[in-house]
Amino acid sequence: MYEELTRRRWPLILIALAIVVAGGWSALWYYAAGRAETVIAGWREREAKVGRIHTCGSQTVGGFPLRFEMRCADPGLELKSAAQPLSVKAKDILVTAKVWQPTLLTTEITGPLTIADPGQPPTITANWQRARSEVRGLPTAPEQVAMVFDQLVVERTGGGASQRMFNAAHLEIGGRMLEGSATSNPVIELSLKTKSAVAPTLHQVMEIPLDADITAVLRGLNDFRPKPWPDRFREIQAAGGSIEISNARLQQGETIAVTNGTLALSPSGRPHGQLRLTIANLASLLPALGLDGRAAPVNKPLDNAASRLDRIAPGLGGIARQNAAPALTAALNFIGQPAEIDGKRAVTLPLRFNDGAVTLGPIPLGQTAPLF
Repeated sequence: MYEELTRRRWPLILIALAIVVAGGWSALWYYAAGRAETVIAGWREREAKVGRIHTCGSQTVGGFPLRFEMRCADPGLELKSAAQPLSVKAKDILVTAKVWQPTLLTTEITGPLTIADPGQPPTITANWQRARSEVRGLPTAPEQVAMVFDQLVVERTGGGASQRMFNAAHLEIGGRMLEGSATSNPVIELSLKTKSAVAPTLHQVMEIPLDADITAVLRGLNDFRPKPWPDRFREIQAAGGSIEISNARLQQGETIAVTNGTLALSPSGRPHGQLRLTIANLASLLPALGLDGRAAPVNKPLDNAASRLDRIAPGLGGIARQNAAPALTAALNFIGQPAEIDGKRAVTLPLRFNDGAVTLGPIPLGQTAPLF
């Protein structure tokens, strides 16, 4: 009798347990959703304090039962604190957070993204196959940020025509807190990865597709409150800060380079320091640097490089002027230290930045612009 009664009660017990579990899970979801909404609102409030106003044409919330989702249609960003105010718009943004990890926000962005002066037609348009970002931590204590783009294309528009500024098959940008906190002496690890990146308007050397994998550590920040980059660079210089490149590998065609070292900022806001650069197949890169003797009848970079070589070994500069890239490559191999990359012969040379003036061994490469 007792056993039969127990068997009859089991379905009711299971139903009751299911109701309790469902109710508990619903309560947990609404708590986590509220927590995630608080985090998002915190990020918006933090941004608004420094003149970056985030808006949505319409906003919806969902994702029950396993995650929290907030979809923002026609998102916009007004940069009011910049020297030149800008308006940034996209098509759609989807922010998600798992119920058990509400402080990890994942964002999917749908393009195109446009940049314009307020009230004016777009001057820059970006589009991609996929764009995704991750933010870990609280608004007052961010821990890690990462952005990933696939098949990214950036164009300058205007006057009925467009100009390709940048494109990449893959681009990753990341940062994470190593020491300190967002409010006190943060030390930030930065990372950059590209696949087939091209930026023809930046420099002629960037017309060659670039694969890069760079890791660096930034020191000298007082805090990580949002502020204009020129102010941040000025702050780093005043604090004697630096960027330590712990590992960098770049490849353009057959040319491969690896480098490490530390760069600081001069009082004028230009890079200052030295990197140890090991490079294989430099000869194939020299034409893009304007050092092959074919760019013009009077090639100032080549002539300056040849003059430097004459100081090291009289007559060496004359050979370089006549034979250009092969002679320069031979001279650099003579001056530098022999090395190897991926089984290929290479040479190690100092890449110096002297208040923005850049030289590779004895070869002047140009002048960098000030950062503030």
